[in-house]
Formats: sequence, C-alpha cells, structure tokens
Amino acid sequence: MKIFTTKPFEDDHAALPAAIQDIVDRKPALFLENPRHPSLHVKKMSDPRGIWEGSITRGYRFTFQIAGDIYILRRIGTHDILRTP
Repeated sequence: MKIFTTKPFEDDHAALPAAIQDIVDRKPALFLENPRHPSLHVKKMSDPRGIWEGSITRGYRFTFQIAGDIYILRRIGTHDILRTP
C-alpha cells in the first residue's frame, strides 16, 4: 500500500500545532504497517463516497479513501473536519 496526500490534507497539516504535526508525521508508518491498529480507531464513515476516518489523538482525526493499493489522505484536524471529510 502507498499513501497519497491531497492539497486540503497538506493545508490542514500546515495549520496544526507543532506538537500535533510531530505525532501526525509518525502515524503513516503505523497506518501502513497495520491500518486496523487499535490506536488509530479506523472506521468507515456514513458517506456515499467511501470515506473512512481514523484518530491521531483524542481530539484530532484524519479522513481517507482507499483506491486500489493507495490510501488517499483527505483531511486532518479536530472533530470539525468530519463535517467536510
């Protein structure tokens, strides 16, 4: 599997506090190794586009889609990003 990031994800990442950015930067390796790792709390959203969500910390989430062997990281931020995944 590979990871692709969208422009909104990159913009969201740049706006995160530095401490959260550090945590986010370590998560892709864990996500690629085991996308169902308990600390990620991955679950499918009720969205017709097949969007999933996962946890970075208790207060920060990320959204993604799966296209073949690619994880497309869509958004990252507080729970508010779940309104526009």
